[in-house]
Amino acid sequence: MKKITALILLLLILTTARPLVSQQEVVMRIREGMPVIPVAIPAFIVSASSPEAGQVAQSLRDIIRDDLNFSRVFSPLPEHYYGYIQRTLDPERIFFKDWESIQAQLLIIGQVSEADGESFVFEGSIYDVKSERFIFGKRYQSESGLLRLVAHKFADELMIIKGVPPLFTTKIAFVSDRDGNNELYMMDYDGHNQTRLTFNGIQDYMPAWSADGRRIAYTAYEGEQARLYILHPFEGRRDLIFDRGTSYGPSFSPDDKWLAFCSSEDESNSEIYIADGEGRNPRRVTFSKAIDTAPSWAPTGRELAFTSDRLGTPQIFIMDREGSNVRRVSFGGTYHDGPAWAPTGDRIVYVSRVEAVFDLYVLDLRSNQIIKLTEGYARNEFPSWSSDGRHIVFQSNRAGSTNQIYIMDYDGKNLRRLTSQGENKLPDWSRK
Repeated sequence: MKKITALILLLLILTTARPLVSQQEVVMRIREGMPVIPVAIPAFIVSASSPEAGQVAQSLRDIIRDDLNFSRVFSPLPEHYYGYIQRTLDPERIFFKDWESIQAQLLIIGQVSEADGESFVFEGSIYDVKSERFIFGKRYQSESGLLRLVAHKFADELMIIKGVPPLFTTKIAFVSDRDGNNELYMMDYDGHNQTRLTFNGIQDYMPAWSADGRRIAYTAYEGEQARLYILHPFEGRRDLIFDRGTSYGPSFSPDDKWLAFCSSEDESNSEIYIADGEGRNPRRVTFSKAIDTAPSWAPTGRELAFTSDRLGTPQIFIMDREGSNVRRVSFGGTYHDGPAWAPTGDRIVYVSRVEAVFDLYVLDLRSNQIIKLTEGYARNEFPSWSSDGRHIVFQSNRAGSTNQIYIMDYDGKNLRRLTSQGENKLPDWSRK
């Protein structure tokens, strides 16, 4: 079997791995401080008599609470704390000492009213409790079907205030066969609003978001050939960008100026190419007789992490964008693959196989420490970072024979399953 065929089968999880001889792993747990800001979110004020308005207010509050609780930046106060506040909340006259007494640093006041037709109005305000000052406020008018989007947008405003990239309006692209064929889908960060994107009846794989969140590069198998496309999901069109050799594994640079991908155009084995942000003018940047694959950009856009078996087994390497200054960064095992460079620039998450078990590890580039994130006899693969570097999405068959998509915090905590219908795999988390 040709090298490239074996590689594609591996990347698409169509092979059964043979156990390798176990080697000692350097394993550490992250013990970093977790900066959390206590936030009070009292029940939202409803300025309407209809029961629908009350339901909207409750749902908005619940979604915002869930978002902030997920963030690892903010910590909503426990519900029973609000029982210590005796005065009725008056947005025109806030007694900040009340909220300081229950240890809140930020106070969110929400008000919901009805607009024309079936739409509602949500006004959210954020206050600094200690300094007793207004920080931010915004008014949204929307239909009830967009309630989750309104809540996510408001929660993102808190992230922006604290200098953290918006997270809650980001999307996860993935592949699913729930409708009988491998097609592209996308969903909200929390698994809601799962939406099919392609309807072409061919096999689609390996979606990769552009930095601006408007395009998805991916591989489509048409007959025996794997071609690269760029999908414009919000415009309903796709563009063929590369159809020579077997081409796959696209990755946009953080500024969208470049697109890295893998192809067997010039060799029987896979090499890494870089094109411009539209997929034009591709040029080859690796020239080994081995398989070079899985490119992932550094946040600076000047370097790429990738997988190569040039030393006999798959290992993680870093090189400059032009293909120079290649150096190995994975040690202590015989199989490492699928690197994903954190947007913070200091970590790379990757897959390591020990005794036929595929687990996720993080390499700290500052200390060279290796942190194991997943446990259990399963295949945990294809990791992708959230925009703020605090969370990771990945695929796993830990719940049975089929792959599903999960998210967890950067230290392996707070594991959550996002999908259940059909087989779901190859996730990529948008940056916006």
